[in-house]
Amino acid sequence: MPEPVYRITGGRRLRGPIEVSGAKNAALPCLAAALLTDEPVVLERVPDISDIDAMCGILKALGAVVHRDRAAGCVEISAARPGDAGIPDHLARELRGSILFVGPLLARRAAAVCAPPGGDEIGERKLDLHVKGFRTLGAEADANAAGISARADKPLRGGRIWFDYPTVSGTENVLMAAVLAAGRTVIVNAASEPEVACLADMLNAMGARISGIGTSRLEIDGVDRLRGVRHRMIPDRIEAGTLAIAAAVTGGEIELRGLDPGQLEPVSLKLAEIGVETAPGSSTAAISVPAGLRAANVQSMPWPGFPTDLQAPVTALLTRAPGPSIVQERVFENRWTHVDPLKLLGADIDISDSKDMITINGGQESPPPLHGADVAGADIRAAAALVLAALSAEGETTIGGIEHLNRGYQHLDRKLASLGA
Repeated sequence: MPEPVYRITGGRRLRGPIEVSGAKNAALPCLAAALLTDEPVVLERVPDISDIDAMCGILKALGAVVHRDRAAGCVEISAARPGDAGIPDHLARELRGSILFVGPLLARRAAAVCAPPGGDEIGERKLDLHVKGFRTLGAEADANAAGISARADKPLRGGRIWFDYPTVSGTENVLMAAVLAAGRTVIVNAASEPEVACLADMLNAMGARISGIGTSRLEIDGVDRLRGVRHRMIPDRIEAGTLAIAAAVTGGEIELRGLDPGQLEPVSLKLAEIGVETAPGSSTAAISVPAGLRAANVQSMPWPGFPTDLQAPVTALLTRAPGPSIVQERVFENRWTHVDPLKLLGADIDISDSKDMITINGGQESPPPLHGADVAGADIRAAAALVLAALSAEGETTIGGIEHLNRGYQHLDRKLASLGA
């Protein structure tokens, strides 16, 4: 059976309203957190993407009962009898989010084993900070080529953890283990992304005692048990940013609905420098380009910086701006897989010798035109960048690697088509 592809005819301005989906990067840890209680957990506004399929598969393999209503975006999990502490290797290798089960399993089963997690090949993502956190809580933990393992022969106890880097998954994993550890745990230089806050809010609603939510210092007073909860995912700021860029790259006007404009602020402020106007409402944002695009410099950074997951999409946008633009990637060292396919579409881009920066040559008065070609995305955000470039390219573009897009974007083709693509 042939691999699915997108065929995009460029040159159409996007117009109209569009609803933003629930956040993938919030749903993944919240699904894992369902293992922390023997009572039912109901998650709402869960996106219909293949990474959620994989997480639900792992939950079932670990003995949980999972009911999912895709149309309603609802997942109900009952982990009254969690099974084996080992995540099946073939499931662990499907996505990076599999690592998020280690903390809950350690807290609930006193042991956890996970093969090297899969996901996008965008650079080395070490597990040493996860191990550091688990060891601080009193567990024996190790990470090597075979994956990560953790075991607690005695009950977990609180401790003081300082992260060398504000790791998102490391913060989430240690946080989930610490809520059931005796005493107080302090995580210094914790990740403070909205998705981490969404997880912490869920845990508090389950009976955890976490303070400092949304800051780089989390304090957790352990409790004996957690209860069930009904919890709603925050809007996906990465999807919202991608759709905003789609409007900008086509010179269109769209209205994003069901979002938190504050969570989009690091993106909207940078887009303003590029010439994209974002008019926020209480839960909406109107996107337009009133006076044309401008070259800009962009650096991807941890929250509240410009998100690394939008580095590739904004690169596609900057190929349409006159003048030189510079994009620096300061989170992952191998997040340039979109550059060569963008060149095939006609973009003029140079990668620095240090491999951490690109220069987009937009010409003195107008950028080189983009034209249709056959390209493929190698990861979620690279594939999204190619879709965005194709929307503004002359002729038809065929894009492979759609399986990557389906891991992170809910029905992106349908959403873009509803806006006129």
